[in-house]
Amino acid sequence: MGKRSIVAYFFHLHIMSFSKYPWRHVVFMIVGFACFGIAIEVFFTAFIALFTQSPLCGKPLMAMAGTSYVWMAFIYGLIPVLGILFHDKVKPIPVWLRLPLYVLIIYIIEFTSGFLLQCITGSCPWHYTTGHNIMGLIQLDYFPAWLVFAWLVEQIYVFMNTRVIK
Repeated sequence: MGKRSIVAYFFHLHIMSFSKYPWRHVVFMIVGFACFGIAIEVFFTAFIALFTQSPLCGKPLMAMAGTSYVWMAFIYGLIPVLGILFHDKVKPIPVWLRLPLYVLIIYIIEFTSGFLLQCITGSCPWHYTTGHNIMGLIQLDYFPAWLVFAWLVEQIYVFMNTRVIK
């Protein structure tokens, strides 16, 4: 293959073949989705804390403090990589079936990453103790929120892949 790595070849075929440096686009998307995911998580946890009247971080309730974890940057950074693998294959499926499929993928990643973090670090940064949860690693009650998140992610992913980034 010459100078081009297998990864660069793969990304060149699947992402913006019109871009001169497709790896830059991939890096941009990984960083972008990492930031987006963490920001959404901070907002979500702040609003959940307000709704449940459970202040976070030792701050007053109306401070609207939210939390996330450094590990989440790597987990949310997987979104464009998974998009490369799945989006074109599921695009023909109607959105009302596609979104629950995305949530299933989210649950698999949430469970797997939580379980691995628990094994490697000794604890999972998130541990659900209320509602319907699976081993404290997946909160099934958040299904509607994950549907909205999946829809947003798909919209952003499509938008980012239809614009030329040089």
